[in-house]
Amino acid sequence: MQWIYTYTRRQAIEDGVLIDVSNLARKAGYKWPVALTSHLYHTYIKPEKNLKPYGQSDIGRLWDVLNVLRLKAQNSSGTIVLFKVSFLMEIDRMEEITLKAIAGPGDEGEPVITIMTPEED
Repeated sequence: MQWIYTYTRRQAIEDGVLIDVSNLARKAGYKWPVALTSHLYHTYIKPEKNLKPYGQSDIGRLWDVLNVLRLKAQNSSGTIVLFKVSFLMEIDRMEEITLKAIAGPGDEGEPVITIMTPEED
């Protein structure tokens, strides 16, 4: 007997594999649900090091990602968008990274967006 197992987007969010950022995404003009991978979120959006004293809140960093993607996606016709964002990683070190956004079907076939680093699936 073979078992078929499906790991849903909802389960990934509940497990912390994906971080649902749809509330802020709606405020940034998105109509579809948006999630980030845990790796992206914990490495660049809300890193272990607190950068608030230097003008970098996690909400601000996420807002920047959402708006850069929105601008880049306006000129894209595909379901995958690559875009670059710069992050303050330490008081004197900026890091520019490439991110990947994929628009695809959610658990019920509805359109959703997932943002990740290029090496993630």
